[in-house]
Amino acid sequence: MEDATEKRPTAVLVAVQLPGISDAQHRADLAELGRLVKTLGLDVIGEVSQRLTTFSPATVIGGGKLQELAAWTGGEGSIEPSIPSRERAQARREKQELEKDATEDDAFDDGDDEVNAFDESDDDEAPGSSDGEDDVAADDDSGTSTVPGDRRAEVVVVDHELSPRMQRNLERATGAEVLDRTHVIVEIFHRHAKSREARLQVEIARLSYVAPRLREAGAGGDRQRGGIGGKGAGESALELDRRKIRDRIAELRRELAEIERTQATRRLARKDQRRVALVGYTNAGKSSLMRALTSSGVYVADKLFATLDTTVRALRPETEPRILVSDTVGFIKKLPHELVASFRSTLDEALEASLLLFVVDAADPTFRDQLAVTREVLAGIGAGEVASRLVLNKRDRLDPEAIQALLAEFPEAIAISAHDPNDVARLREQIVAFFDGELLQEDVYLPYAAQKLVRHVYEDAIVLEERHDEGGTHFHVRAPRAVLARLRDRIAAEG
Repeated sequence: MEDATEKRPTAVLVAVQLPGISDAQHRADLAELGRLVKTLGLDVIGEVSQRLTTFSPATVIGGGKLQELAAWTGGEGSIEPSIPSRERAQARREKQELEKDATEDDAFDDGDDEVNAFDESDDDEAPGSSDGEDDVAADDDSGTSTVPGDRRAEVVVVDHELSPRMQRNLERATGAEVLDRTHVIVEIFHRHAKSREARLQVEIARLSYVAPRLREAGAGGDRQRGGIGGKGAGESALELDRRKIRDRIAELRRELAEIERTQATRRLARKDQRRVALVGYTNAGKSSLMRALTSSGVYVADKLFATLDTTVRALRPETEPRILVSDTVGFIKKLPHELVASFRSTLDEALEASLLLFVVDAADPTFRDQLAVTREVLAGIGAGEVASRLVLNKRDRLDPEAIQALLAEFPEAIAISAHDPNDVARLREQIVAFFDGELLQEDVYLPYAAQKLVRHVYEDAIVLEERHDEGGTHFHVRAPRAVLARLRDRIAAEG
């Protein structure tokens, strides 16, 4: 018998392929949505996809596909008229909750006549036809889907942003909970936020998303007593809830502003230091690379948005002056505007860096689109002019021919694996060279009286050869021009 604690809620994915979207890109978008849903803790059991010239204004997909989607959830596949009675609305919700736990036969055969008063509507009426469904009816049968099995989906996840009306109609037609892409991403951010700053940022985004989607449980919501002496209509329950959300957002923003002032002070203290920011698509390997470059215990997980808090560590082995490396929040296509705005202070790490390392998963065939998304978001916050280098990560998953083809396409890039120490050392050399100039080979002589400087030789330069004589040690090193100049000054000062 399966342990109930191990059971994951089931979900079916819905996506529309609009003109200009290739089949490969459409499949990649669905695959990415599947990974988001998996990160959220849902088990994907099916997909419903359709080609349309534009979204259906009522239900996103056409009437035929809506029936197909309802087969996955056990819903009726039609949009019911609004129920005017609060009691009947409550009864309908209770019935849906009971149907979730019932067997498939019970879900279709059981029911209360009063609650199902709208079940006898005309079967010839196209679902949502009164809401503009005819505009896309010609495309209803195009697209792909998997075949429903014995399991029923409890959640419908749509790979597009839904209006409150679309979401409400889909819930009526499927009898399941309906989430759009924005809701999924916001919820993942909420679960992964660790620091106080990240939690505040995510909570603001969540409330901003929820506020316009609030609605009354039934028609004619009760109104609070209004005005002096109780005269006037006052606020409805819906208006009151929205006002509470606005007040809460204002409170959160005030608290976040205090934290951001503290963070700005810390960044100001690092203003004159040499700083590198790792930026890129979520799950491209930024945190793994951060861990390798800084020898730190940065959290690493093979899931989307594992890192939401900016982490700053010194490059190892340390240079002098030292170089700071920042790991930033990952980007994703269709990143909700609320999250971009909320995480502005986090993204300021990229804006204030001297060098951006665009980290991409070179083994992902869609990494070019992902790179474009990252550049677009950074350009939107004013970081488009910061010097950058492209890092083709996860080269260990590619054959040599594929790597050579990528380097021919991106001649300025460096192909690495964050798990290969030699690759990480090569990247470190390029980072140091960016700040200190081109690498040169030179002989450095260190008298025995200045042996305390040996540590600096090994930390700041690559020692190719070492030999000793009666007076001291000869080092043949490779290092940036500025580093060699500093070494010579130190040795002269000791002499």
